[in-house]
Amino acid sequence: MMRLSESTSVLGCFGGRRRRMSTRRTLAAIAFFVSALVILTSCGGRVRYPDYYTLNLPAPPDPPAPEKAHATLAIREFRAPTYLRQGEIAYKISPEQIGFYAYHRWAVDPRDFVTNAMVERLRASGAFAHVRSYDGSRDIDYVLSGRLEKLEELDYQGSVKVQVAISAQMTSVATGAIVWSNAVSEIGDVNQRDVPTVVSEMNRTMQRAIEKLVTPLSAGWAAGSIGAQ
Repeated sequence: MMRLSESTSVLGCFGGRRRRMSTRRTLAAIAFFVSALVILTSCGGRVRYPDYYTLNLPAPPDPPAPEKAHATLAIREFRAPTYLRQGEIAYKISPEQIGFYAYHRWAVDPRDFVTNAMVERLRASGAFAHVRSYDGSRDIDYVLSGRLEKLEELDYQGSVKVQVAISAQMTSVATGAIVWSNAVSEIGDVNQRDVPTVVSEMNRTMQRAIEKLVTPLSAGWAAGSIGAQ
């Protein structure tokens, strides 16, 4: 029969051996992690940071002197699909499949850009006595709301293109009636396939889309064919 002291000695031997094996495994895991980190760092060269872009439309002209303009207008923040609000510049490789540039992002939320551009363009048109961003107050005559439908690169039509689509409508605060609505879609050709060139063409296409959206509103309002002033 094994004595108690001998049994304790054997158990201590096994316990020490297990601790040494556990320590070896831990050291081996640390060594593997450090080696992998060194390999990844050497392969990557340096950490890559995203490039940021913004659209930049020409400044609108100064508004004309107000004559018959009496109505006031507020513009709500434009809405957009979820994928356009995530920051990455989007591209489509088919009508159904959307991809994103991992290291090319918008510096400004496209919804904010379109909203501000609409405020500036309608203010410059002189069709309204006052144009501002909507803040929830009701001391205005009309509210314009809209949606940025598309702002993306198209890679499935035989060549690289960009598409911008915007819709908007204007509502009377007094009656709740929609007095005007419009939707536009513009496509631009990209002559060189790189992201800065794509963004530049998006900028030109966005400018055409906004002008095409705004011009009928300001012209129709000035002619008295829109709304009940």
